[in-house]
Amino acid sequence: MADVNAPSPAPKKAGSGWVNLLVDYGPLIVFFVVYWLYAPANKEDGIGVIFAVIRSTGAFIVAALIALALSKWLTGKISRMLALSTALIVGFGGLTVLLRDPFYVQIKPTALYLFFGAVLLAGWLRGKALLQWLLEAAFEGLNDEGWLELSRNWGVFFLFLAVLNEVLRQMLSFGDWLTAKVWVFIPLSFLFTFTQLPMLLRHGLSLEGAEEEKTSPPPAD
Repeated sequence: MADVNAPSPAPKKAGSGWVNLLVDYGPLIVFFVVYWLYAPANKEDGIGVIFAVIRSTGAFIVAALIALALSKWLTGKISRMLALSTALIVGFGGLTVLLRDPFYVQIKPTALYLFFGAVLLAGWLRGKALLQWLLEAAFEGLNDEGWLELSRNWGVFFLFLAVLNEVLRQMLSFGDWLTAKVWVFIPLSFLFTFTQLPMLLRHGLSLEGAEEEKTSPPPAD
């Protein structure tokens, strides 16, 4: 007979799709807002642009670290993907502030997308669904084949985003590139997430798991 007096295990904190959205995209929104607050009216003012970039990058780093702490506090964990992306934000952001060069802010997404794309596709080729390992998530009912296909698809999509970021970085001014980060990359990520739902439902994803998936795409900032 089970000991009714034995202490029950502590409940795990439940993850929330909306909390994940705040953690993943909040720092990018902070970066965008601070940049536009300090951006010079004259786009040819190189010194003014650099000053705005430094201010916004500093805010970006602080916001990313706060998001990391919030993730631990509100969900009880920090995913490996979030930890790695935060490390890149701090690293490339620190270079931007120290060297006063916006290049490092713009190249950071390319490095992030290439890294995650290569890792996910390498895992897929070896029959390992590394997206689940990176996210430390378990969408209810999703089988191993579904996770494997999802890892492959996100790997290809991340490589596409890396190419897109480089094209836009070469073609646009810093301000226009930053606008594209908010109005192109984020909507694309959500659209791609929605396109994966039929495949995931075929592989056993429950409706509750589908709700979590569509509100929690892997971060793409």
